[in-house]
Amino acid sequence: ASVICCRVSPKQKALVTRLVKAGKGKITLAIGDGANDVGMIQEADIGVGISGVEGMQAVMASDFSIAQFRFLEYLLIVHGHWCYKRIATMICYFFYKNITFGLTVLWYEAHTSFSGQTVYNDWFMSLFNVAFTSLPVLSLGVFEQDVPATICLEFPAIYQQGPTNVFFSWFRILAWMCNGLYGSIIIFLITSTVFQHQAFRQGGEVSGLEELGSIMYTCVIWVVNYQIALATNHFTWIQHVFIWGSICLWYIFLFVYGFITPLYSSTAYHVLVEALVPAPMYWITVLFVALVCILPYFTFSVFQRAFLPMDHHIIQEVIHMKKDIEDPKMWSKEKAKAVEKALIGFTARVDAKFRHLHRKIHNSVSQVRQA
Repeated sequence: ASVICCRVSPKQKALVTRLVKAGKGKITLAIGDGANDVGMIQEADIGVGISGVEGMQAVMASDFSIAQFRFLEYLLIVHGHWCYKRIATMICYFFYKNITFGLTVLWYEAHTSFSGQTVYNDWFMSLFNVAFTSLPVLSLGVFEQDVPATICLEFPAIYQQGPTNVFFSWFRILAWMCNGLYGSIIIFLITSTVFQHQAFRQGGEVSGLEELGSIMYTCVIWVVNYQIALATNHFTWIQHVFIWGSICLWYIFLFVYGFITPLYSSTAYHVLVEALVPAPMYWITVLFVALVCILPYFTFSVFQRAFLPMDHHIIQEVIHMKKDIEDPKMWSKEKAKAVEKALIGFTARVDAKFRHLHRKIHNSVSQVRQA
């Protein structure tokens, strides 16, 4: 719904905004172009300032600035949809990757009767969120696009995914958390079972704490980066560099860190060169664990796209199959449906009531004339 204020004082504009926030409990957006709109812009949840002939006061007090009022459509329909999808997916992924990493430590502590011995090297734990998983999340929050900008404008119904909170509901948050729980269990059980008793190198050596911690950590790095690759809809060369480069960075760090004196590298001393790289079982286990961990998400994505597709899934498939070019009539028909579907809210309900009332009056007049 929209509220338009005309010929009112700056304080009244702010009070109207506050009234809508308190009375309806909705997220409010205020847009203005002058100093008399500053109070309204600051009172709203989101403030948009228009830079123009009335000065820059509204722009300085706003969250977003546009040059002309017509750019509001692009700001909301395109950037609003993109930002909602990016932030929602990014927050859910933060829950997922930290649960996956943190619970592996908990499972190992429970396995060792809470002896206090950590399975990972101290530097491994410190650099997980700083170096090895930070850049892929950054690329997701900056470059992710489920559909192009032109499609957002042609199919405004996609914008309704934000107001209806499709991607940040409790169901989706808990689903990501359960996925992280599942991944941590699989990583710990498979790695601890495979390398606990049998030899995994040609010399017959069994794995110790140093090898087990490095293997589990490698599995976590592979799994969380595979997961973000599956959750990404729009790839650029930057995202490829960040995602696959993070995995390579882990191996580079382990190689360099392993050559530092054991006084500082402790459990990571020569573990990559002497223990992990020469062992085929290490590479087989890492690949197997990564595939098993991402299997539920991959299966759900395939099932959803095949049987319960969302709006952007259908559009992505149409564009991929080039139906928008081969069948322009169908494309125009779908665009018309999308525009009609987006007409929801107070204005549409009032319009529907007026049309219903007009129909009743028309029927009553027709009956009177017939009588």
